[in-house]
Formats: sequence, structure tokens, C-alpha cells
Amino acid sequence: MPRKPRVSLAGVAEHVIQRGNNRQAIFACEDDMKAYVTWLKQYSKKYKVAIHAWVLMTNHVHILCSPSSHSAISQMMQSLGRMYVMCFNKSYKRSGTLWEGRYRSCLVQNEEYLLALYRYIELNPVRAGMVQEPREYSWSSYQCNALGKQSDLLTAHPIYLGINEDAKLRQAAYRALFTHHVEPTLIEDIRKGIKGVRAVLSNLY
Repeated sequence: MPRKPRVSLAGVAEHVIQRGNNRQAIFACEDDMKAYVTWLKQYSKKYKVAIHAWVLMTNHVHILCSPSSHSAISQMMQSLGRMYVMCFNKSYKRSGTLWEGRYRSCLVQNEEYLLALYRYIELNPVRAGMVQEPREYSWSSYQCNALGKQSDLLTAHPIYLGINEDAKLRQAAYRALFTHHVEPTLIEDIRKGIKGVRAVLSNLY
């Protein structure tokens, strides 16, 4: 059966997830994560994809981003995936696939849902029991969005900027969104959306 084409629209945010094959580890150490971020920076700029939020977990990654064209995210992820696998295989003297097939993605067209996705992505390490607070995890965008850490990988989404014109007040309001965990029903909606690949999520519930 031929693969169905992805739906990707210029300027519309997408939630992207890519997992290791059979959920195997894709990062064995922090140097691997540094390498991945380096290539993500390079190819997001090359293909003009704005990165709004991200988290690197042991066996998968989440990225919230907006493309400049319908093919930009696909080009970015293909180039990033090939380069990272080549470096990973060379470092660990292995061969073969690393990824669980193609990355998955879902369009995001609702303001409240987009902010919920920020929380869902940046709370991944907390849900996994890796840290107690999202600020403790270095390999996500939380320290940038909530604490003002500078990163040339990050491009603020207009909805994030609309929280408050003042950066300090915006960060404080953003941190307040993390005083409670993402609701189980919303987590299920997010997971169903990403499994659907082509679904456009326009409603929070």
C-alpha cells in the first residue's frame, strides 16, 4: 500500500515525534544529544523551520515547529535523521536503522491546544520520572520558554509572545501553566492526534 501524503501547511505549527526502532535508545550520552541539537539547528535554519519547543528523551524526541513551506519539515527531518544516524552508527560501530520508520506529525490550529502542547512536550521528563521539575532537565526548551535562557534554536511562536508583552511577566505566566500536570484526557487526545498523522486538531476537547 502506498504511503499517504502528509498534510503540512506553511506557517501552521506541527507537533513532530520520532522514536527509536522498537523503542531502542537513540541517545546513549549527552554528547549524542549535543550532536542532535547541532544538526537540528543547522537543518531548521537551512529549510526555514521555526522551532518553538522540544524535548530529547532517551528513545524519542518531540518538536513543536512551524514550516515556511509545505515541504520544509519533511526536508528538515529527513536531513537531520540521515546525518544523526550516520554519526550515531559511526560512534558506536553499528549499522542499520535507528528510527521507527518515518516521523509522525500533526497540525495544530488551536491557541489553547498549542499552549497545552508546550506543556505536554516540556513535562515529558517529569512524567517519565527523570526529574521532579521541568526546570531540572537541560534537554528541553523549558529553560528557554520559562526561565529566559537564550538559545539560537528557539523561535518564539506568536501565541507564546501574546501571553504578555514583557518578557519577565511572560515567563512568569508561562511557568504558572506548569503548576499542574497535563490532564489525562488531553494527553490521550494528543497521543491520538499524533498517531493519526494527518489529523488537524482544532479542538481542545
